Amino acid sequence: MWGDEMLTKKNREIIKQVELVSIDSLVPQDHLLRAVEESIDFSFIYEEVKDLYSENTGRPSIDPVVLIKLLMLQALYGIRSMRQTIREVEVNVAYRWFLGYGLQEKIPHFSTFGKNYERRFKESDLFEKIFERVLMEAIECGFVKTDAVFIDATHIKASANKNKYIEKVAKQRTQKYKEELLKEINAEREANGKKPFEEEDDDDDNNKGENSSKKVRVSTTDPESGMFQKGEKERCFAYTASVACDRNNFVLGVKIAPGNVHDSQVFSDLFQEVNDKFSKIEAVVVDAGYKTPGICREIIEAGALPVMPYKRSMTKDGYFKKREYVYDEYYDCYICPNNQILEYSTTNRAGYREYRSNPQICCKCPMRLQCTKSKNYTKIITRHIWEHYIEIAEDIRHTQWGKELYKMRGQTIERVFADAKEKHGMRYTNLRGLRKVGHYLTLLFACMNLKKLALWKKRRGTFPPTVPALHSFFLKIFFAFNKKPLLGYAS
Repeated sequence: MWGDEMLTKKNREIIKQVELVSIDSLVPQDHLLRAVEESIDFSFIYEEVKDLYSENTGRPSIDPVVLIKLLMLQALYGIRSMRQTIREVEVNVAYRWFLGYGLQEKIPHFSTFGKNYERRFKESDLFEKIFERVLMEAIECGFVKTDAVFIDATHIKASANKNKYIEKVAKQRTQKYKEELLKEINAEREANGKKPFEEEDDDDDNNKGENSSKKVRVSTTDPESGMFQKGEKERCFAYTASVACDRNNFVLGVKIAPGNVHDSQVFSDLFQEVNDKFSKIEAVVVDAGYKTPGICREIIEAGALPVMPYKRSMTKDGYFKKREYVYDEYYDCYICPNNQILEYSTTNRAGYREYRSNPQICCKCPMRLQCTKSKNYTKIITRHIWEHYIEIAEDIRHTQWGKELYKMRGQTIERVFADAKEKHGMRYTNLRGLRKVGHYLTLLFACMNLKKLALWKKRRGTFPPTVPALHSFFLKIFFAFNKKPLLGYAS
């Protein structure tokens, strides 16, 4: 028995009654959109778009703040399209309140934002300005901690059929530091009595130059996306979002590129942008994909410390790893596991010094099959001319604070990506074109910052658990006492 409760039938006639209510009274006081509305003054948007509208002529436009707030609703709640966003606004009282629309006021057509974007916002920097304004508000509140910056990249599936493509020959992207690298290479080659490289010459050491071309698949649906494949994953056209965040998960910068561009190739632009904004960056935390001589050099030359993990050796099983060959800095040579010397031979266009063994010794070596299968019995080991920057990163990797700081990636940049994909719909995009995708993702990360800013302002004074205070203290102590010796060693 369920007890003695009487069966009650709800009177549904009440839904036809007219009630005198305000829309403000229908929105709960603890609703997220109330916190968002109170956290920042959206009127700054008028100043940013005033040059995109006529002052005296033409018909009245849709309020530009309403247009931006519509896109913010889509990003905040991970709604898949503007059409669906408008449908949600029509029936959601909180959404109407956020836009400033009454219960019976007609919501703009879903195509309104698209037309305004194409005519006004597409060629402007409005979305970057919104991102900067939200970030500045968080900085002024003291929520952003940039002593450690976490950088990584993730992929967003493009709105393009993977089977509809054409093949084109495209030039590979060159690194930003190419001129500096070539200058150092030529100085070293001249010091060793070798002819310097010219900028457009092919590599005389039969090494692949940085300006080489390769055949790529270009989508016929969205040509600005790139074919992406990671490990055993199925191939698809995608975009890459490279993001920098602080220890409190506030996004500091974002760069968008085609999906076939490696994460490390976008690093320089992103790091330079973040470093220009914040002058007190002490450590830059990245994964193994960024562990290159050029990136390590760029971080250290900027006055920060690179925090990077162990990078697995690419040597085949059954062969000696590169770490088993000892480098003698004084004599500039390598010593093999059988205590034989590999002498300097040349420096190639990619910036690698080549060290070669003596074939007359190697042909009789009992360890030769573990070392090389070369038909001329010569073992070649390469060492980048900026390898000492990698060695500094290796020294940092073995410190206790370096290990603890790297572990924070899981609760910082990785969490930013997880939230963006699970809660804000960043797993794929319906938009096409690098600029359009870039604008939307910039606003999406601005909304993530705005959401955190609103919630933290609401409960100001309480912060989520971050790295222990002692950790930050010891990081600063290490940086203060070891920065100069490290940079001196690097130069």
